[in-house]
Amino acid sequence: MRIGFLGLGNMGGPMAANLAAAGHEVTGYDVLPGLGTATDPVQAVRDAEVVITMLPSGRHVLDCYESVLAHAKPGTLFVDCSTIDVTDARAAHQAAVRAGHRAADAPVSGGVVGATAATLTFMVGAREEDFALAEPVLSAMGRKVVHCGQPGAGQAAKICNNMILGVSMIAVSEAFVLAEKLGLSEQALYEVASTASGQCWALTTNCPVPGPVPTSPANNEYRPGFATALMLKDLGLAASAARSAGVDAELGSLAEQVYRRFAEQGGGGQDFSAIVTAIRERSA
Repeated sequence: MRIGFLGLGNMGGPMAANLAAAGHEVTGYDVLPGLGTATDPVQAVRDAEVVITMLPSGRHVLDCYESVLAHAKPGTLFVDCSTIDVTDARAAHQAAVRAGHRAADAPVSGGVVGATAATLTFMVGAREEDFALAEPVLSAMGRKVVHCGQPGAGQAAKICNNMILGVSMIAVSEAFVLAEKLGLSEQALYEVASTASGQCWALTTNCPVPGPVPTSPANNEYRPGFATALMLKDLGLAASAARSAGVDAELGSLAEQVYRRFAEQGGGGQDFSAIVTAIRERSA
């Protein structure tokens, strides 16, 4: 298919490359010079059958749609893979439909590693017919594509998932620091928890201490991975959604506070698992 790809950063770049490797004709654009084949976003979408956006915030997505929707062919499918507020996702969908196009929100899980290896999980909010059109395109960039429901449902799934992830990483990190204080080795705790009731992705894949999981960012000076700044953004979206929905998400709100403090102290560019270093320092 002819695909326009807007946003070729750490995630978008390898995602676009995987689309091209799968045989799609990809025209990319990014605001940073040299990251794309198009000179402006309009050129990237003009002949596309599918337009994919991977942008920092809902405001960026809405502004982008405002500038390009009128220049795309009627019936173009716009797929936003950014992580944004549910309200913004629904507004983007409505804008695309009003302009005569199709739309889906399809945020991702898997980080830069998953984007590079084409093993991402896509959480899709779309009408059935639009999901059917988007699925084969998304499958070229990921291992799992889940239809979560109507427009906005993909973003809802993403922020709920990452609230779980943020809370669980803090819990895992606190447990490792406690183990250190009690004289238990990190490897021993990992051997027990990874096969017992404490098992979770934050432990077995993104383990916050060096050693037990050689591929985790902890073994690479906490280079992301999934940066703390992005985790903070997602926890903020989750906390905002919880307040709007009247949900008493106490741990989710506390996790946002913990990561906000870590980011303000200079940890924003580190992998979110580096929160263990802040917990260790406060426990000294």
